[in-house]
Amino acid sequence: QQLLAGADLVVHAAAALPLWKKKDIFSTSVDGTRSVLEAAIQNGIKRVVYVSSTAVYGVPEKHPIDEDDPLVGVGSYGEAKIEAERLCEQYREKGLCLPIVRPKTFIGTGRMGVFQILYDWVESGCKIPVIGNGTNRYQLLEVEDLVSAIYLMLTLPEEKVNDTFNVGATQFRTVLEDVGAMCEYAGTGARVMTTKAWLVKPFLELFWLLRISPLYKWVYGTADKDSFVASEKIQQTLGWQANYSNAEALIRSYRWYLDHKHELAGAEGLTHRVAWKQGILGLVKKFM
Repeated sequence: QQLLAGADLVVHAAAALPLWKKKDIFSTSVDGTRSVLEAAIQNGIKRVVYVSSTAVYGVPEKHPIDEDDPLVGVGSYGEAKIEAERLCEQYREKGLCLPIVRPKTFIGTGRMGVFQILYDWVESGCKIPVIGNGTNRYQLLEVEDLVSAIYLMLTLPEEKVNDTFNVGATQFRTVLEDVGAMCEYAGTGARVMTTKAWLVKPFLELFWLLRISPLYKWVYGTADKDSFVASEKIQQTLGWQANYSNAEALIRSYRWYLDHKHELAGAEGLTHRVAWKQGILGLVKKFM
């Protein structure tokens, strides 16, 4: 309550990543959300934007995914996000204006985590193995486009924003094309290498179970699948437009990494703000 005292608006984006233990994920993403919403009520705050995730949809066959599609969380992270959204709906009934945004995987300024591994390999001129043949379409989102969506949810009339919205890049191609565009921009000799998903995934699952790889189930389980949402609702209702394509977002994020990698050196952890330990992937890199 003290943290929110005097605030007019709140953006709640805190969450525990899938790398965390289940109890910590639920404590942060569910109990933490309840604490934020209750504090908002106690402080008389009228509007809270909750940053959810498209992980709430699981791995559906239907694309594009729209806001009314079933919620089927994969793993503790997705399950906790669904439960947190249900809490938000309860607090809407208590009078809070509570826009929920479900962003696709967003990248850009300060976003490292698993993407830092990708950028490191590209900078080193390695082959970049993708799971499968790379012809699937995997939508991303530039963080500036996410920020612009949140800004609209904070400033437009309640009757427009008090709802749930998908948000993702409106221009995206196949994984081969988008990652390939970043490799071409880098000019390091890095290039995309396709793999057999049926052969690679069992090894990645074993590496994850042994805790020698940072690639958790959601990452390796969806990397060879189509994954994109419909953003028409937020476009038509709030007038939001994406400024960056997948390829542009990857290039901008890679450029930021190059400009700031010395500041990041030595910082490792389990958040998106720092590098993740590559584990056995560091050994694989030597052969790429």
